[in-house]
Amino acid sequence: MQTKLIYLESMDQYVDEARVVQVMNEEGKIVVTLDQTIFYPQGGGQPFDTGIISNQDKKFLVEEVRFVEGIVKHIGKFEGGEFESGDRVTCFIDVQCRELHTRLHSGGHLIDMGLKQLGVTWKPGRGYHFPNGPYVEYNGSLESVDVEKLKGDLETICNQIIQKGIKTSILFMPKEEMNSVCAFVPEYIPENKPARVVMYGDFGIPCGGTHVNNLSDIGGVSIRKIKQDGENIRVSYTLIG
Repeated sequence: MQTKLIYLESMDQYVDEARVVQVMNEEGKIVVTLDQTIFYPQGGGQPFDTGIISNQDKKFLVEEVRFVEGIVKHIGKFEGGEFESGDRVTCFIDVQCRELHTRLHSGGHLIDMGLKQLGVTWKPGRGYHFPNGPYVEYNGSLESVDVEKLKGDLETICNQIIQKGIKTSILFMPKEEMNSVCAFVPEYIPENKPARVVMYGDFGIPCGGTHVNNLSDIGGVSIRKIKQDGENIRVSYTLIG
């Protein structure tokens, strides 16, 4: 049975009820699977959530979360007794950690939006939305580009977008229809989870991660560096505030 991914529909839900499917030991690690989860498993450049799953006097400390073949695996350790299959439990996400990861993730896609508004047509690649040096990569060339000017222009327009207070929304649709709302649709869209587009106003992003409800929640963005890295261009950024 695949895990229902609550975070895809409710990105700011930090507490939820669930049912224990299985408790197992995998390579010396305790793994708890649930029928549904609000915990985000690491992927798409976004770190996993941490937090607590509890049931009366039983508590499981979630230290790592992974998505494997449609199943979300909550990895960690018990305090007190272990859950049994069928137990009803309450999930609590570390809110401060999730909110930081969400702002970093949205900040990365904000750069996509900013580049498009500047008329830059680089092809989006992978992103790294971790606190220790976030960046986004694009396929393209910096030849004949005034990098310092672009860096300043991109930072300015990204922060102007933030100040507009644009709301985000969610659309679920087949990959074949995503071109109607997205400037770029990657060739690979996972088939073991619902296909989703996150809308920043009218700017669509095929993405399964968590995002802010309003772009003003990002706070601010500073573009640290734009550099060529082989065939890719890496745009490094940090959050302000």
